[in-house]
Amino acid sequence: MSLLTDFLTFEYANAYVLSNSKQFSAPKIYDAGGDLTKRWYVYYSFRNPKTGKLERQTPIYGGANKYKTKTDRMEVLSMYRRSLHDFLKRGFNPYEDNSDLLTKFQSSDIHTENSSQKVVASAEIKVEDKSRTSISDAFAQVLHIKKHVVSPSTYMNYKQKLLKLEQWLKGVLPQNATIDQITKQHIVSYLNQVLERTSARTRNNTRVELGSLFQALVDNEFIPYNFIHSINVLRTRPERHKTYSIRQQQSIYTYLEKEDSTLLLFIQFISYNFLRPIEVCRLRVKDVNIKEKRLYVRAKNKPVKIKIIPDIMLSRLPSLEGLPLDNYLITPNGIGCKWAATEVNRRDYFSKRFKKVVKEHFKLGQDFGLYSFRHTFITRLYREMIKDATPFEVKSRLMLITGHSTMGALEKYLRDIDAQLPEDYSELLIDSKSN
Repeated sequence: MSLLTDFLTFEYANAYVLSNSKQFSAPKIYDAGGDLTKRWYVYYSFRNPKTGKLERQTPIYGGANKYKTKTDRMEVLSMYRRSLHDFLKRGFNPYEDNSDLLTKFQSSDIHTENSSQKVVASAEIKVEDKSRTSISDAFAQVLHIKKHVVSPSTYMNYKQKLLKLEQWLKGVLPQNATIDQITKQHIVSYLNQVLERTSARTRNNTRVELGSLFQALVDNEFIPYNFIHSINVLRTRPERHKTYSIRQQQSIYTYLEKEDSTLLLFIQFISYNFLRPIEVCRLRVKDVNIKEKRLYVRAKNKPVKIKIIPDIMLSRLPSLEGLPLDNYLITPNGIGCKWAATEVNRRDYFSKRFKKVVKEHFKLGQDFGLYSFRHTFITRLYREMIKDATPFEVKSRLMLITGHSTMGALEKYLRDIDAQLPEDYSELLIDSKSN
């Protein structure tokens, strides 16, 4: 009888508190408008004892998102909503230690036939509240996850982006702020500052990278949804790498044969094997099989691609006999030497070397670069092939050479570099009356 008295006394006290100041909002279900590709959950607010305000708490997922029908998800979440509401009414407080309450809740026989379901819900509620993790710790955990699924260069880029964002947030958020205190407006303001310092393109790229990192925060239940996806993308002026004329290309090659044969070899891989500069930077000695005329190209986050080494390129390769197989093929000190630099730094090194050795000597504008050689030779190849074949036949063969994954991607690329030009249409403009 004393147990019942204690319970009723507790219920009365709890009801009295609620009547004077509502401590929590009734739990609700977020169903993403019925979209099964998004995460559904139960959410509620509880009054923060420090601020006196109702604040959103960690959402309850309860494994509902593994179900593939609306009915099943709603059934699971409805159970969690009822159980959570009951648990809150019995005194659960996310800002306090609820161990005694949980023990009493689990052991008591008073809780009706739904007791087993309530225990499941209470166990879910007892899980660590990740939304109250510090920003620094949350970012560190996300980076730890990303480190195992992205390339080292991408990881370093993510790390730099989060360090800059964290430093900026320290100036606008309270000390020891938690991850749930970051809002969409904070990120919009940060991106505006990135725009002022750099460009619309850099701002958009930062948005994409932060969006990927914040999605990892969602996936690991630090935050309920990714608001970065709803931030607009700014229009930018596309960068255009001009193609070299035959005379320009030949002059550069002749000059580099005397001045910088290593840089010339780097450029020839771009010209004759149609590699991107970053792909040339990834080449190691072991990736070049001269005997079988095969080149093994490591693309970012994709399986190794096998390309042929055309005779025009094969004849320009130096001897690789006796060189350490794991050494990078082209380095500042020559072929097959050791080079302890990151992928990004290797690419930047050759970009700067090209600028100093070639661009300054030939007084080339900013629209010319290493990428221009790829555009130049793909354009030249396309215009030669189109003389004896249909456009579809040419593009089908060209896809195998350039490495584009789809016909649509290749067609867009050809349009962007103006590889496809019409024949002279002067006769169509002649006024017949003037003849």
